[in-house]
Amino acid sequence: MSKPKNAFYAQSGGVTAVLNASAGGVIETARQHTDRIGKLYAGRNGIIGALTEDLIDTSRESAAAIRKLRDTPAGAFGSCRYKLKSLAENRAEYQRLIDVFAAHNIGYFFYNGGGDSADTCRKVSQLARGMNYPMQAIHIPKTVDNDLAATDNCPGFGSVAKYIAISTREASFDVAAMASTSTKVFVLEVMGRHAGWIAASGAMAADERTQIPIIVLFPEIAFQRDKFIAEVRRKVQQHGYVSIVVSEGVRDQRGQFLSEQGLVDAFGHAQLGGAAPVIARMVKQDLNYKYHWAVADYLQRAARHIASKTDVEQAYAVGKAAVKMALAGDNAVMPAIVRVSNAPYRWKIGAAKLSRVANVEKKLPRNFISKDGFSITQRCRDYLAPLMRGEAYPRYRNGLPEYVKLKNVAVKKKLKENFTP
Repeated sequence: MSKPKNAFYAQSGGVTAVLNASAGGVIETARQHTDRIGKLYAGRNGIIGALTEDLIDTSRESAAAIRKLRDTPAGAFGSCRYKLKSLAENRAEYQRLIDVFAAHNIGYFFYNGGGDSADTCRKVSQLARGMNYPMQAIHIPKTVDNDLAATDNCPGFGSVAKYIAISTREASFDVAAMASTSTKVFVLEVMGRHAGWIAASGAMAADERTQIPIIVLFPEIAFQRDKFIAEVRRKVQQHGYVSIVVSEGVRDQRGQFLSEQGLVDAFGHAQLGGAAPVIARMVKQDLNYKYHWAVADYLQRAARHIASKTDVEQAYAVGKAAVKMALAGDNAVMPAIVRVSNAPYRWKIGAAKLSRVANVEKKLPRNFISKDGFSITQRCRDYLAPLMRGEAYPRYRNGLPEYVKLKNVAVKKKLKENFTP
């Protein structure tokens, strides 16, 4: 019998509270099929690890350490923001990938990331097919932005939604206590370049039992200063205070980001940050209300201590399913979450072709946003609620969550040539 092919796994883009749960699902499932999968190597710092032949031997990690990945935030093997160009633009880069995979007998490629990662995974699949190299490429969904197409929701989002809803509720209680003599407006900036899924979750802080005045500013709704200021004034006059959740991707009526810095990231996307202070200054200038603002930033995506149980389970499930799909002979596909019902909430894993996922961005539907553009509808609440539901607390020690740090033992290089991405 021929020696079983090895597998390559890598993490890409911004990390999440449950990204490592997907890694655990991949590794533990692969270890159950050693007759079909030999070693499972991880790329150190994502796809760059493949290009530089900087591979990590996951077999050097104990079963207990891999189990703890489910409870550990961020990316245990390191991630990167690096987008492969087209084959026509940079053939040498793709040839290098195949050379590394061939040198290490890698026949399975698992890439765990968002929309750009799905595109990379599809390109690797096309490359391997074009070069007659036996390779099965499976994309594993991950993004806090929840903007991947062909899946009901994205692992990583449910925990961010839970964190933002909780933070908005707690901060609102704080503001309410001080509003008569101090702060009347609290502004929280959240992630979401083009899609308002995370911003929408801020509205979940209020419900029938907990009445809180909240204004949400979505990327999908063009910002109008006069209309916004009128709503802030109305809320403060009625309740004495208001909390504002603003997406980093909010644009004005000309289509320009309020938080535009004039910079771009490694993928060529506008680098945002600063919507909260812009909004706060408007409130001060137009209404002279005292305010505080905060930017959730890394805190929202790193908060494993308050992760959604649903999110943890789904993140692990897509990792496990990716290996099962590869063993079944699938290629250029992504395990997708399929919502079966809302009440009770039921879901299953389906399959989506990467041609439906790569470079497609799923925005918040207009019927999820209230008519005035400042809140969410019941349909949106029904969608969000089960994704935030349940607690999956990590083990605590001395008052702090106990997370695992892997050994990440390097695999000996086999190629003589070095490669600089």
